[in-house]
Amino acid sequence: MRSVRLPRDYRIGAVLVTEGDHRLLGIFTARDAVHRVLSEGKSAARTKPAEVMTHDPTTMPPGRTAIEALRLMDDGRYRHVPVVDGDKVVGIVSRFDFSGIELDRLDEETGLWERI
Repeated sequence: MRSVRLPRDYRIGAVLVTEGDHRLLGIFTARDAVHRVLSEGKSAARTKPAEVMTHDPTTMPPGRTAIEALRLMDDGRYRHVPVVDGDKVVGIVSRFDFSGIELDRLDEETGLWERI
């Protein structure tokens, strides 16, 4: 499959690019599709995710709390963070995986920091 079709076909916002042993090489997001494929005039049908992915993305280990994941995404302006245990990908979290309670807490914390 090629870059722009992956998110569309699977109705997802990010694709993890790994090696055979589940070692993370990068992440390909809808943002990458727009900025590194479409806006550069590359062929969406022929461009492979590995050619335009974000290399060495920020990751988090399993066992982190929802608010820790949301802080990481908020600080880095990411919508997706791969979950990596050692060198092995075990999952991915998306900002949209969280309910209003976690998002409300993040907004509350952000508001506190802005007032300090």
